Amino acid sequence: MPLRKNAKIELIKSVPLFSSCSKKELEAIAAQADELVVPAGKALTKEGDRGREFMVIVDGAAEVRKKGRRLNLLGSGDFLGEIALISGGPRTATVTTTSETDLLVLTDRAFEQLTKKMPSINASVLKAVSERLQADAL
Repeated sequence: MPLRKNAKIELIKSVPLFSSCSKKELEAIAAQADELVVPAGKALTKEGDRGREFMVIVDGAAEVRKKGRRLNLLGSGDFLGEIALISGGPRTATVTTTSETDLLVLTDRAFEQLTKKMPSINASVLKAVSERLQADAL
């Protein structure tokens, strides 16, 4: 069942990437994010591929692997794809669903339009990405 507008906004706000965005910014992001349901076993990202979207897991689960080694399990409220989307570089890991998974998806084109329209979104996004990269480096 599709998320109600307010539920979509609250989910996006709970993502550290967008947590300091204004209500207007969150509404704009929510309007651009599509909801998608994918089956278990679906690769959401593949290590080394170009990143084209950012995803938030609404419901379901996914496994994160790097160089074949399991790094993490993701669930409701977790997000992925921000590093490759922002840097334009390759995906840093492979993420595969382990159950049917409901996602919010923001494409690179939509993200670019949003940040051009609302440059203030960039500050929140860059802060969250730098924190995540720093944590990954440990």
